[in-house]
Amino acid sequence: MRRSFLILLVTASLSIFLIPVQSDVVSSETKMSLVTTITGAISPKSVRSSGTGLVSAHNMMYNHSITIYDANTFALIKTVPDSVQLSKFGYSKSPALFKGAPVEGSYSPDGKYLYVTNYAMYGKGFNHEGHDTCSPASHYDTSFLYRIELESYTIDAVYPVGSVPKVVEVTPDNKYVLVSNWCSYDLKVISIASQKTVKTIKIGRYPRGIAVSRDSKTAYVAEMGGSRIHAINLEDFSITYIPIGSNPRAIVLSPDNTKLYATMNLSGKVAAWDLVSNKSLGAVKTGKAARSLAISNDGTALFVVNFESDTISKVRTSDLKILQTFKVCNEPIGVTYDSSTSRTWVACYGGSIKVFDNK
Repeated sequence: MRRSFLILLVTASLSIFLIPVQSDVVSSETKMSLVTTITGAISPKSVRSSGTGLVSAHNMMYNHSITIYDANTFALIKTVPDSVQLSKFGYSKSPALFKGAPVEGSYSPDGKYLYVTNYAMYGKGFNHEGHDTCSPASHYDTSFLYRIELESYTIDAVYPVGSVPKVVEVTPDNKYVLVSNWCSYDLKVISIASQKTVKTIKIGRYPRGIAVSRDSKTAYVAEMGGSRIHAINLEDFSITYIPIGSNPRAIVLSPDNTKLYATMNLSGKVAAWDLVSNKSLGAVKTGKAARSLAISNDGTALFVVNFESDTISKVRTSDLKILQTFKVCNEPIGVTYDSSTSRTWVACYGGSIKVFDNK
């Protein structure tokens, strides 16, 4: 959403006030249209906008890389290999390089870093790769979270996490990095100050989506193997539950943090929850296997990719009306909304990224 500001000078007190004027563009009133298709040596599991001019794609074990693009020109800025020398960080005695498998990413609020989860690690000592069907009893290898320094585009820190880590989120106050571990059934809370895990929180079967309130006081975590969202108090780590419905996968919050939206993978629906009155606001079916979702920065529109339908849906948040649904690519798996350009980026697992204008 583009905003302009009217500046009023109150001479009596010599005070300046900024009064927002109604935006001339409302996301729910625009139409998505394809701008470009990005290809190359990519197999993006997800895409993520920094909100400051970058978009990253996380290319799993099929390409062992993170690719970073200019959000305005779509140009490839850097391909970051997922190879690291774990001994450099004190996690191996071997000087050999180890490879990862980038799944999802999250940018630090100061714009200095990109944190990336790795589905598994490859190299000496990693012999029991994780699987999509698993439990802590499976004893699959644990993995690592990477931190990429965005001035040099190099991996400058690694963090041991659980087995098959999926989603990562940095809290807006830059205090914690949160990682959901699919096969460990838990959430790791990593302190940025100490660079250590300070809490491991049991979630249940297949933790995945994470969203954090703007005040950094509450983290919402989807239990994809169940039917609830865990609302975690990040001050004392107490937990309450939102009975969102079966198989929640991805989560976003409204800009004012009064509503939560979640994709329900098996039913192909997007569900809405009022966090103030603590009640359901209904759901809408968008396609088969609703996977990732993103929200426009004005909060009026959701963008949902439907993996088995090969479609993307644009949904109005006020009444959950589907505004657009169309074929986007084979197996769309990830989506992000870039607020600086009002564009929607879609990760196509087969090896491309689709970028859409909203005009």
